[in-house]
Amino acid sequence: MGYDNLKLEKGMYRQEGMSFTQVLESLDPSENYRGTALEGTDAFQRQLKRFGIRVKGAGSSPVEKFFRTMDSAVLFPEYIARTVRQGMEENDILPDIVATTTVIDSLDYRSIYSTPTEDDKELKAVAEGTEIPTTEITTKEHLVNLTKRGRMLVASYEALRFQKLDLFSVMLRQIGAYIQHQQLEDAVDVILSGDGNDNAAVQYTVGTSPISGTKGSLGYDQLVEFWSKFDPYTMNTILCSSGTMTKLLKVPELQNPMTGLNFQGTGKLTTPLGAQLHRTNAVADGMIIGLDKRYALELVRAGDVLVEYDKLIDRQLERAAITSISGFGKICDGAAAILNV
Repeated sequence: MGYDNLKLEKGMYRQEGMSFTQVLESLDPSENYRGTALEGTDAFQRQLKRFGIRVKGAGSSPVEKFFRTMDSAVLFPEYIARTVRQGMEENDILPDIVATTTVIDSLDYRSIYSTPTEDDKELKAVAEGTEIPTTEITTKEHLVNLTKRGRMLVASYEALRFQKLDLFSVMLRQIGAYIQHQQLEDAVDVILSGDGNDNAAVQYTVGTSPISGTKGSLGYDQLVEFWSKFDPYTMNTILCSSGTMTKLLKVPELQNPMTGLNFQGTGKLTTPLGAQLHRTNAVADGMIIGLDKRYALELVRAGDVLVEYDKLIDRQLERAAITSISGFGKICDGAAAILNV
């Protein structure tokens, strides 16, 4: 069956364990288009081509083109979800602070964790006949807290029908950016307070042992002392606010010419300690979050971006919810810490 004669219906959004695109792919596999002009497109993109819908560029289609037929109207919720997801992925910090992502199909999830002692971290020589040291991995006492984050799309079809999809996509990407920022705040909160299993990150303060200096000031010595507290982990990621980043960038060692050249060439800031630096207002001024992104956090998602497809297909845009359900769990104690300046 070719892509140009598929029967599209609402039920494609209700198939358990499969997204709308996965349902389309099962009916119109992308592998059938190898060596053709449509190679590199997925099943949803081929449906857009089928109905002549252009979602970006100067010649983008108006919103109403989705509703020329009942079949093409079925594509509208997936277009919304994809564009919102694109907004979530733009400037997304989460991939740089999350060790692993787990996708579940329920609202209850109990993760695992490891809390090794200093003795457990040593790989000692094992004499013949003696017991091999153990690393204990257990399930957490409390469930990972999953939170629904979203926005309500409020607009009449009449107000949107003649708007170009390129412009409408900007609004949808902004919704995605809002959701992503809220999820980042959730991640920061779990680092600071723990995930309900008595595992909040250790906090250090400049001017209070073991961090030297004077509270309110920040120098290279304090950064090195903070970095040293991560052993055997590595502080490879730093989160801080704009104000705190300004203090960081005034540290003489961060004004190394090679650091400047790297920033000018790639737009990415790194510290002499080898950590990737991220600026976000999800972290309070005067606070630096350091973490080993390989071991610190688990992102748990209950499915993908969800849209009220029935309303959207029937052009009932007045109050259509766009949501994403996610939560965060701590994996390894000691892989994240806080420095209060």
